[in-house]
Formats: sequence, C-alpha cells, structure tokens
Amino acid sequence: MKQVARKLGLLSAAAAAVVAFAPAVAQAPELAMLDRLTRGAWDLRLRDDGSTQRICVRTGREFIQLRHAQSGCDRFVVRDDASEVTVQYTCRGNGYGRTTIRREGNGLVQVRSQGIVGGAPFSIEGEARHAGAC
Repeated sequence: MKQVARKLGLLSAAAAAVVAFAPAVAQAPELAMLDRLTRGAWDLRLRDDGSTQRICVRTGREFIQLRHAQSGCDRFVVRDDASEVTVQYTCRGNGYGRTTIRREGNGLVQVRSQGIVGGAPFSIEGEARHAGAC
C-alpha cells in the first residue's frame, strides 16, 4: 500500500512539473505567416472583374482589412497556421469583415474577404503578388 501511495505521489509531482513548465514552451507570434511576406508594393488582382489594387505592405496585416482602411477595429484570429490565416474584425460604426489569406510563397498570396462596409455587403477574392518597392 505504501508503495502504491509513493508511486501516486511521484506521478502527481511529475504531472505538476509538466503543468508548471508548459507556459514556458515557446509559441510562435500571432499571425507569424504574415510577418514572412516580402515587404513593399503588392498588386492585388480581383477575380470577379480583373481590376487591380496596389497595396504597400509593411507588416502583412494590410491584407486583413482591404475594405476597412481605418485603424482601431477589433480583431479576432479564427485560424493561424503556417500557410493560412483567417481574421474576423469589427469596425464600430462602419461594419465588419472576415478575411482569409493563404500564403503560396513570400511574394504570392490568395485573399478572400467578405463583410459589410458602410451598410453595404462586399466580397473580394483575388491573388496578390509582390511588385517591388512602395
């Protein structure tokens, strides 16, 4: 009986050690995939009408709010993988959106975004390519 109690005590101590050190495990920064994108000018070509939009990328997060240019919007990260991120955001008084960015390379991404801006719905689907300096 003492031997069983001793084993349970060792198991409890081991479990406590694992829990105590779990937060110390390094985690990747949030939306790290966007940080790996090449900085500079990007051309976003929209699939529905073939139009292009030039975007100056400093952090990669510029792709998240393509139709809501204002700062101060609340963001919620839905998916944060090495090759794809999805972010839902709300811009008080001006609508909301949900954007998925899929990285195919440091200079090529696929972007899908939809939501409401100024009371009207929007939907964007396109491909963005690095085009040089801003």
